[in-house]
Amino acid sequence: MDVRARNHVRVTGRADGPAVMLAHGFGCDQNMWRLVVPILERDFKVVLFDYVGVGRSDLSAWSEDRYTGLAGYAQDVLEICREVDLGPVVFVGHSVSAMIGVLAAKREPGYFSGLMLLTPSPCYIDDPAGGYRGGFSAEDIDELLESLESNYLGWSASMAPVIMGNPERPELGQELTNSFCRTDPEIARTFARATFLSDNRGDLAAVTVPTLIAQCSSDAIAPPEVGAFVHARIAGSELVTLTATGHCPQLSAPEATAAAIASFAARTALR
Repeated sequence: MDVRARNHVRVTGRADGPAVMLAHGFGCDQNMWRLVVPILERDFKVVLFDYVGVGRSDLSAWSEDRYTGLAGYAQDVLEICREVDLGPVVFVGHSVSAMIGVLAAKREPGYFSGLMLLTPSPCYIDDPAGGYRGGFSAEDIDELLESLESNYLGWSASMAPVIMGNPERPELGQELTNSFCRTDPEIARTFARATFLSDNRGDLAAVTVPTLIAQCSSDAIAPPEVGAFVHARIAGSELVTLTATGHCPQLSAPEATAAAIASFAARTALR
């Protein structure tokens, strides 16, 4: 399998700069990074890719067996790192990609100089007995998945503005809706279940590379308690709150997002 073609891998920016890999979230593709890439590529080598099943990836490479859980996506990330052979990269994982990055770094930490977890969630479902707030009840997630599976296009139109969280800028919600709608419904259903039913709380303590958790001041998908939880479980990690609202700050606040990525990547490159 040609990994570069499978994941539509692109490398741009400064040839001699530290490497930054940008990983998109559920229902999106690398186009979601387009507003931060021109800022980052001035000083960094930027690696972009699409997960199998979305964007311009090779759809023939998708299989339900491999992508039922997040481990298959983490394996893809490691194979991309091996293929591009840029040395350790700063992995920037948005939303579910944050935990995909955690799994990849847990398995092969040598590929990563740092992890930036952008609006992460290790578990979306509340666990009152364990004192954990993920933002959703088990019933909420069941209803979300049932709605997605029964009417994916309708779910996309209703959920995208909630996820984007900037009602005064409806064009952002529409862009996310369009991105969701470009994804094959069967693939979306499988990825959604892998995303919203995952529980990676137990994997956080295994992260040994420098880590920055970046959350938004208001986020319907990953509330502040989630960022604080991740920060407390990853030894030596940093936690910042971006001047941004919603779950997709790379679109709603690209300058602030790019600045946080650049600052963290520059610092990790000096270590």
